[in-house]
Amino acid sequence: MKTGSGATPKECTDAELVRRVRSGDRAAFDLLVLKYQNKIIQLVSRYVKDAYVAQDVAQEAFVKAYRGINRFRGESAFYTWLYRIAINTAKNHIVSEKRRVPEFEVDAYEAELFGDNEALKEVASPEGVLLSEEIKQQIIITIKALPEELRVAITLREVEGLNYESIAESMDCPIGTVRSRIFRAREAIDKVLESLLN
Repeated sequence: MKTGSGATPKECTDAELVRRVRSGDRAAFDLLVLKYQNKIIQLVSRYVKDAYVAQDVAQEAFVKAYRGINRFRGESAFYTWLYRIAINTAKNHIVSEKRRVPEFEVDAYEAELFGDNEALKEVASPEGVLLSEEIKQQIIITIKALPEELRVAITLREVEGLNYESIAESMDCPIGTVRSRIFRAREAIDKVLESLLN
């Protein structure tokens, strides 16, 4: 079994890839993304009908999984854990879009994943407005500080609204590379948001 950076998803077990991610190997997480991205996009599409939005929501689910990888205890299969994160992320997106209290049940395990969902918090107060402005500024600063390939990818997606295929064509690279670049850009932005919201 190959465990080097050239290994394909099928050549490593999920447990081995998770172990490598925890030891700081980001390429190992890229392999997990490649292995499960189609399944997760299909899953999210059950809740989010817009295909391009579903891709973004799936991407967000992978970001959450990457950031929470140390909470994965291995009591279930990695995909089962990822599946639940993806469903919660899709539900959170629906709540955010409708700006209302969710109508679905949340068990104790899911509540942990819902814990930092800003869509469920009140932001209409003066303090919330000020925080929103600060968040905007910090996002702009963070994007400007990104390496060029990440900055271009996230700008084309979030500012220009291009789909992944168009971004891949524009940047002359595979769609998988585009997904990886957007993933890393969103990860950097999430870290900034997390420090502000905490």
